[in-house]
Amino acid sequence: MYEHEDPAPAAPSRYDLLVVGSANADLVVGVDRRPGPGETVLGSDLVVHPGGKGANQAVAAARLGARTALLARVGDDAHGLLLRDSQREAGVDTGGVLVGGAPTGVALITVDPSGDNSIVVSPGANARLTPEDIQGAGALIAAARVVSVQLEIPLDTVAATARALRPGTRLVLNPSPPAPLPDEVLAACDPLVVNEHEARFILGASAGGTPEAWAQGLTALGPRSVVITLGAEGALVADTRGDGAVHVPSPRVDAVDTTGAGDAFTAALAWRLGLGEGLAEAAAFAVRVGAAAVTKEGAQASFPTAEEVAAL
Repeated sequence: MYEHEDPAPAAPSRYDLLVVGSANADLVVGVDRRPGPGETVLGSDLVVHPGGKGANQAVAAARLGARTALLARVGDDAHGLLLRDSQREAGVDTGGVLVGGAPTGVALITVDPSGDNSIVVSPGANARLTPEDIQGAGALIAAARVVSVQLEIPLDTVAATARALRPGTRLVLNPSPPAPLPDEVLAACDPLVVNEHEARFILGASAGGTPEAWAQGLTALGPRSVVITLGAEGALVADTRGDGAVHVPSPRVDAVDTTGAGDAFTAALAWRLGLGEGLAEAAAFAVRVGAAAVTKEGAQASFPTAEEVAAL
C-alpha cells in the first residue's frame, strides 16, 4: 500500500498552481563534447540535483511566490528524500507526494561548454503515478486555479488529470518528452506549451517551416491556446480567442546551463495565467524567468526569485 508522505491538505486550501508530474534525481556530468556512437569521453565529477519536470515546475513557481502544490510519486530511497526535502525548502505543499512503488526516477544529463544538455530519463516511480492516484487527489485538484502537467508520467494519468479538472480550472501541458496526444487532452490545453522539437513531433509531416506555421497547425488540433518556446529568441503565443500569433522577445543573457529552463518558463507562465494575466503578458514574464534560469548551473538551484527576475 502506498501512503502520502505528508497529510493531504484541507479542502478549503487554495493553490495558485498544482503541478502533476515527475520527480527525478538529476545526475549531471559536464563534457567537452557529446560522445558519438560507440565513443567514450571523459566528463567532470558527478553532481546530483533534485529534478524532474514536475518537481522543477513546483519549485520554480514557489520560488517566485506562487502558492504551489505537487502531486507526484517518488521511491522510498535517498533520492526520494532529497526530492521531498527540496520541495519543502522551496515552500511547496508536499501533501500530494506519494511514496513507493519503485525507485525514484533518475535523469542522466550531460552538459557541454555552451550550456546545451542531453538527457536520458529512467522513469522509476513516476511510471507508477496512476489515474487512481489522480482520483484520490480530488480535493487537491479542486483547490487549484491552474494545473500543470508534462509527459514524464503515464499518458493515461495525464488524461485522467484533464478529466478531473473542475470548471474554471486551467490546464497547462508541456508534452515533453513528446508523444501522441488524445483529442480530449489537446482540447483541454490552455495553453499547450512546446519547443520546436515538440511542435514538429506533434504536427508531423504537416509542420511548416516557421514558428507562426507551427502555431497555426497546433491551434487547429484543438488547444485553446499555444505557446512555442524559442530559446534565446523568446516565445511565440497564439490564442484562439485572440488575434493571431504574437512574438515575445527574451532578454539577452550569457547561458551557463539550460537544464530546467523550460520548466521554469512553464511554471512562471502557469502562475501568471492563474493571476488573470493575458497570454502574451504572462509569456513576457515567463521568458524573463527562463532567461534568468540559464545563467546558473543546475535545474532547481538555478530558478530565480521574483526579485532576481525584476533585476534582470
